[in-house]
Amino acid sequence: MKTYTSIESLKKELKNLKKKNRSIGLVPTMGYLHKGHISLIKRARKDNDIVVASIYVNPLQFGVNEDYGRYPRDLERDKRMLKENGCDILFAPSDKEMYKEQLVSVRIKDLSEKLCGISRPTHFEGVLTVVAKLFNIVTPDRAYFGEKDFQQYLIIKKMVEDLNFNLKVIACPIVREKDGLAMSSRNTYLSEDERKRALVLYRSLKAGKEIIEKSGDIKKAKETIREIIENEKPDRIDYIEIYDENGLKEITNDTKYCRIFLAVFFGKTRLIDNMRAKLK
Repeated sequence: MKTYTSIESLKKELKNLKKKNRSIGLVPTMGYLHKGHISLIKRARKDNDIVVASIYVNPLQFGVNEDYGRYPRDLERDKRMLKENGCDILFAPSDKEMYKEQLVSVRIKDLSEKLCGISRPTHFEGVLTVVAKLFNIVTPDRAYFGEKDFQQYLIIKKMVEDLNFNLKVIACPIVREKDGLAMSSRNTYLSEDERKRALVLYRSLKAGKEIIEKSGDIKKAKETIREIIENEKPDRIDYIEIYDENGLKEITNDTKYCRIFLAVFFGKTRLIDNMRAKLK
Protein backbone atom coordinates (compact mmCIF):
# COMPACT_ATOMS: atom_id res chain seq x y z
CA MET A 1 0.00 0.00 0.00
CA LYS A 2 1.30 3.44 -0.96
CA THR A 3 0.69 6.46 1.26
CA TYR A 4 0.45 10.01 -0.08
CA THR A 5 0.22 13.28 1.80
CA SER A 6 0.62 15.51 -1.27
CA ILE A 7 -2.30 16.22 -3.58
CA GLU A 8 -0.10 16.64 -6.65
CA SER A 9 1.82 13.41 -6.02
CA LEU A 10 -1.41 11.47 -5.59
CA LYS A 11 -2.94 12.99 -8.74
CA LYS A 12 0.16 12.02 -10.74
CA GLU A 13 -0.03 8.42 -9.52
CA LEU A 14 -3.75 8.15 -10.27
CA LYS A 15 -3.34 9.76 -13.70
CA ASN A 16 -0.90 6.99 -14.64
CA LEU A 17 -3.32 4.33 -13.39
CA LYS A 18 -6.17 5.89 -15.37
CA LYS A 19 -4.04 5.71 -18.53
CA LYS A 20 -3.91 1.95 -17.96
CA ASN A 21 -7.72 1.90 -17.76
CA ARG A 22 -7.72 0.91 -14.08
CA SER A 23 -11.03 1.52 -12.31
CA ILE A 24 -10.76 3.40 -9.00
CA GLY A 25 -12.91 3.08 -5.88
CA LEU A 26 -12.69 5.73 -3.16
CA VAL A 27 -13.53 5.28 0.52
CA PRO A 28 -13.39 8.66 2.32
CA THR A 29 -12.92 8.38 6.09
CA MET A 30 -11.88 10.41 9.11
CA GLY A 31 -9.81 7.52 10.37
CA TYR A 32 -9.88 5.55 13.61
CA LEU A 33 -11.19 2.74 11.47
CA HIS A 34 -13.59 -0.02 12.52
CA LYS A 35 -15.35 -2.94 10.83
CA GLY A 36 -17.85 -0.56 9.23
CA HIS A 37 -15.07 1.21 7.36
CA ILE A 38 -13.47 -2.10 6.45
CA SER A 39 -16.75 -3.30 4.94
CA LEU A 40 -16.53 -0.31 2.57
CA ILE A 41 -12.93 -1.18 1.68
CA LYS A 42 -13.93 -4.76 0.93
CA ARG A 43 -16.84 -3.66 -1.27
CA ALA A 44 -14.54 -1.25 -3.13
CA ARG A 45 -11.99 -4.07 -3.52
CA LYS A 46 -14.66 -6.27 -5.08
CA ASP A 47 -15.83 -3.59 -7.54
CA ASN A 48 -12.59 -1.90 -8.63
CA ASP A 49 -9.04 -2.46 -9.83
CA ILE A 50 -7.61 0.13 -7.43
CA VAL A 51 -8.87 1.01 -3.93
CA VAL A 52 -8.07 4.45 -2.52
CA ALA A 53 -8.89 5.37 1.08
CA SER A 54 -8.59 8.85 2.52
CA ILE A 55 -8.03 9.64 6.18
CA TYR A 56 -8.65 13.25 7.06
CA VAL A 57 -10.33 14.73 10.13
CA ASN A 58 -11.99 17.61 8.35
CA PRO A 59 -12.24 20.73 10.55
CA LEU A 60 -14.92 22.31 8.33
CA GLN A 61 -17.56 19.77 9.35
CA PHE A 62 -17.17 20.34 13.10
CA GLY A 63 -19.17 23.10 14.76
CA VAL A 64 -18.22 25.29 17.69
CA ASN A 65 -17.75 23.24 20.89
CA GLU A 66 -17.88 19.95 18.96
CA ASP A 67 -15.26 17.23 19.27
CA TYR A 68 -12.72 18.14 16.55
CA GLY A 69 -9.84 18.38 19.02
CA ARG A 70 -10.55 15.08 20.74
CA TYR A 71 -11.76 13.07 17.73
CA PRO A 72 -9.88 9.74 17.96
CA ARG A 73 -6.80 9.43 15.75
CA ASP A 74 -4.36 6.54 15.23
CA LEU A 75 -2.85 6.68 11.76
CA GLU A 76 -0.42 3.78 12.17
CA ARG A 77 -3.19 1.46 13.36
CA ASP A 78 -5.38 2.59 10.45
CA LYS A 79 -2.58 1.94 7.95
CA ARG A 80 -2.24 -1.63 9.18
CA MET A 81 -5.97 -2.24 8.89
CA LEU A 82 -6.12 -0.82 5.37
CA LYS A 83 -3.15 -2.82 4.18
CA GLU A 84 -4.54 -6.05 5.65
CA ASN A 85 -7.86 -5.53 3.85
CA GLY A 86 -6.66 -4.79 0.34
CA CYS A 87 -6.34 -1.03 0.14
CA ASP A 88 -3.88 0.05 -2.55
CA ILE A 89 -3.46 3.76 -1.83
CA LEU A 90 -3.93 5.88 1.29
CA PHE A 91 -4.31 9.65 1.04
CA ALA A 92 -3.62 11.28 4.41
CA PRO A 93 -3.18 15.04 3.90
CA SER A 94 -2.55 17.78 6.43
CA ASP A 95 -4.89 20.72 6.96
CA LYS A 96 -2.39 22.96 5.17
CA GLU A 97 -2.40 20.66 2.16
CA MET A 98 -6.20 20.45 1.94
CA TYR A 99 -7.04 24.07 2.73
CA LYS A 100 -4.31 26.42 1.59
CA GLU A 101 -6.77 29.32 1.33
CA GLN A 102 -10.29 27.94 1.21
CA LEU A 103 -12.64 30.59 -0.21
CA VAL A 104 -15.08 28.25 -1.95
CA SER A 105 -17.54 25.91 -0.22
CA VAL A 106 -20.39 23.66 -1.33
CA ARG A 107 -23.88 24.02 0.10
CA ILE A 108 -27.15 22.21 -0.49
CA LYS A 109 -30.71 23.28 0.25
CA ASP A 110 -33.52 21.28 1.82
CA LEU A 111 -31.74 17.97 2.47
CA SER A 112 -29.26 19.68 4.78
CA GLU A 113 -31.96 21.53 6.72
CA LYS A 114 -33.43 18.44 8.40
CA LEU A 115 -32.27 15.90 10.99
CA CYS A 116 -28.57 16.52 11.74
CA GLY A 117 -28.65 19.80 9.84
CA ILE A 118 -30.87 21.42 12.50
CA SER A 119 -28.50 20.95 15.42
CA ARG A 120 -25.35 21.04 13.25
CA PRO A 121 -26.12 23.84 10.76
CA THR A 122 -22.63 24.06 9.23
CA HIS A 123 -21.89 20.34 9.23
CA PHE A 124 -23.01 19.34 5.76
CA GLU A 125 -21.40 22.33 4.09
CA GLY A 126 -18.11 21.10 5.55
CA VAL A 127 -18.82 17.53 4.45
CA LEU A 128 -19.73 18.49 0.89
CA THR A 129 -16.74 20.80 0.53
CA VAL A 130 -14.20 18.17 1.55
CA VAL A 131 -15.91 15.38 -0.40
CA ALA A 132 -16.05 17.54 -3.55
CA LYS A 133 -12.33 18.19 -3.14
CA LEU A 134 -11.62 14.48 -2.71
CA PHE A 135 -13.68 13.62 -5.78
CA ASN A 136 -11.71 16.15 -7.85
CA ILE A 137 -8.37 14.97 -6.47
CA VAL A 138 -8.98 11.22 -6.84
CA THR A 139 -11.46 11.24 -9.78
CA PRO A 140 -12.84 7.84 -8.72
CA ASP A 141 -15.25 5.72 -10.72
CA ARG A 142 -17.11 4.84 -7.54
CA ALA A 143 -17.24 6.21 -3.99
CA TYR A 144 -18.48 4.29 -0.96
CA PHE A 145 -20.39 5.55 2.08
CA GLY A 146 -22.06 3.77 4.99
CA GLU A 147 -25.82 3.89 5.49
CA LYS A 148 -25.38 4.81 9.16
CA ASP A 149 -24.93 8.36 7.86
CA PHE A 150 -27.88 7.99 5.50
CA GLN A 151 -28.61 11.72 5.31
CA GLN A 152 -24.98 12.32 4.38
CA TYR A 153 -25.20 9.66 1.65
CA LEU A 154 -28.30 11.31 0.14
CA ILE A 155 -26.70 14.74 0.26
CA ILE A 156 -23.49 13.55 -1.42
CA LYS A 157 -25.49 11.65 -4.03
CA LYS A 158 -27.47 14.82 -4.80
CA MET A 159 -24.27 16.88 -5.09
CA VAL A 160 -22.88 14.36 -7.57
CA GLU A 161 -26.06 14.58 -9.66
CA ASP A 162 -26.39 18.36 -9.58
CA LEU A 163 -22.71 19.17 -10.17
CA ASN A 164 -22.25 16.42 -12.79
CA PHE A 165 -19.44 14.51 -11.12
CA ASN A 166 -18.54 11.52 -13.25
CA LEU A 167 -18.81 8.79 -10.63
CA LYS A 168 -21.26 6.51 -8.89
CA VAL A 169 -22.06 6.93 -5.18
CA ILE A 170 -22.67 3.59 -3.47
CA ALA A 171 -24.33 3.08 -0.08
CA CYS A 172 -23.26 0.11 2.03
CA PRO A 173 -25.23 -1.46 4.91
CA ILE A 174 -24.78 -0.44 8.55
CA VAL A 175 -22.33 -2.70 10.39
CA ARG A 176 -23.28 -3.41 13.99
CA GLU A 177 -21.67 -4.87 17.07
CA LYS A 178 -23.05 -8.26 18.17
CA ASP A 179 -25.34 -6.47 20.63
CA GLY A 180 -26.77 -4.21 17.90
CA LEU A 181 -24.90 -0.96 18.51
CA ALA A 182 -24.02 0.65 15.19
CA MET A 183 -20.26 0.87 14.77
CA SER A 184 -18.87 4.38 15.09
CA SER A 185 -15.50 5.90 15.92
CA ARG A 186 -17.32 7.95 18.57
CA ASN A 187 -18.34 4.80 20.46
CA THR A 188 -14.92 5.00 22.09
CA TYR A 189 -16.14 8.06 24.03
CA LEU A 190 -18.83 6.06 25.85
CA SER A 191 -18.43 4.97 29.45
CA GLU A 192 -19.50 1.44 30.33
CA ASP A 193 -22.86 2.70 31.58
CA GLU A 194 -23.41 4.97 28.58
CA ARG A 195 -22.64 2.18 26.15
CA LYS A 196 -25.08 -0.12 27.90
CA ARG A 197 -27.81 2.52 27.73
CA ALA A 198 -27.00 3.22 24.06
CA LEU A 199 -28.18 -0.27 23.11
CA VAL A 200 -31.69 1.14 23.37
CA LEU A 201 -31.25 2.76 19.96
CA TYR A 202 -31.24 -0.53 18.09
CA ARG A 203 -34.00 -1.93 20.29
CA SER A 204 -36.25 1.08 19.69
CA LEU A 205 -35.59 1.05 15.94
CA LYS A 206 -36.67 -2.58 15.71
CA ALA A 207 -39.84 -1.82 17.68
CA GLY A 208 -40.66 1.12 15.43
CA LYS A 209 -40.03 -0.93 12.29
CA GLU A 210 -42.37 -3.67 13.53
CA ILE A 211 -45.19 -1.18 14.15
CA ILE A 212 -44.78 0.46 10.75
CA GLU A 213 -44.67 -2.81 8.84
CA LYS A 214 -47.67 -4.25 10.69
CA SER A 215 -49.94 -1.21 10.86
CA GLY A 216 -48.38 1.67 8.93
CA ASP A 217 -48.99 3.87 11.99
CA ILE A 218 -46.13 6.39 11.87
CA LYS A 219 -47.36 8.40 14.86
CA LYS A 220 -47.57 5.31 17.06
CA ALA A 221 -44.12 4.19 15.92
CA LYS A 222 -42.57 7.54 16.91
CA GLU A 223 -44.34 7.56 20.28
CA THR A 224 -43.22 4.00 21.03
CA ILE A 225 -39.63 4.73 20.04
CA ARG A 226 -39.53 7.80 22.28
CA GLU A 227 -40.99 5.88 25.22
CA ILE A 228 -38.48 3.04 24.86
CA ILE A 229 -35.54 5.45 24.64
CA GLU A 230 -36.70 7.62 27.54
CA ASN A 231 -36.95 4.53 29.76
CA GLU A 232 -33.16 4.22 29.47
CA LYS A 233 -32.70 7.81 30.65
CA PRO A 234 -30.64 9.27 27.79
CA ASP A 235 -28.98 12.60 28.47
CA ARG A 236 -30.85 14.19 25.58
CA ILE A 237 -32.88 13.17 22.54
CA ASP A 238 -31.88 15.32 19.57
CA TYR A 239 -34.46 13.91 17.17
CA ILE A 240 -36.72 10.99 16.36
CA GLU A 241 -37.99 11.31 12.79
CA ILE A 242 -39.49 9.08 10.13
CA TYR A 243 -39.24 10.12 6.48
CA ASP A 244 -39.69 8.69 3.02
CA GLU A 245 -36.17 7.44 2.34
CA ASN A 246 -36.34 8.90 -1.15
CA GLY A 247 -35.10 12.41 -0.47
CA LEU A 248 -36.21 12.68 3.17
CA LYS A 249 -39.71 13.72 2.13
CA GLU A 250 -42.84 13.53 4.22
CA ILE A 251 -44.52 10.14 4.02
CA THR A 252 -47.42 9.93 1.56
CA ASN A 253 -49.67 7.19 0.22
CA ASP A 254 -47.06 6.61 -2.46
CA THR A 255 -44.23 5.95 0.00
CA LYS A 256 -42.94 2.40 -0.28
CA TYR A 257 -39.95 2.56 2.07
CA CYS A 258 -39.38 4.91 4.96
CA ARG A 259 -36.44 5.37 7.33
CA ILE A 260 -36.54 5.85 11.06
CA PHE A 261 -33.83 8.31 12.10
CA LEU A 262 -32.47 8.81 15.63
CA ALA A 263 -29.93 11.12 17.23
CA VAL A 264 -29.49 10.74 20.99
CA PHE A 265 -26.93 11.90 23.54
CA PHE A 266 -25.47 9.49 26.09
CA GLY A 267 -23.27 11.62 28.29
CA LYS A 268 -21.63 14.11 25.94
CA THR A 269 -21.61 11.63 23.06
CA ARG A 270 -24.16 12.11 20.28
CA LEU A 271 -25.00 8.87 18.48
CA ILE A 272 -27.01 8.53 15.29
CA ASP A 273 -28.71 5.47 13.86
CA ASN A 274 -31.42 4.59 11.37
CA MET A 275 -33.43 1.69 10.03
CA ARG A 276 -35.45 1.05 6.91
CA ALA A 277 -39.10 -0.01 7.14
CA LYS A 278 -41.45 -1.15 4.39
CA LEU A 279 -44.87 0.49 4.22
CA LYS A 280 -46.34 -1.49 1.36
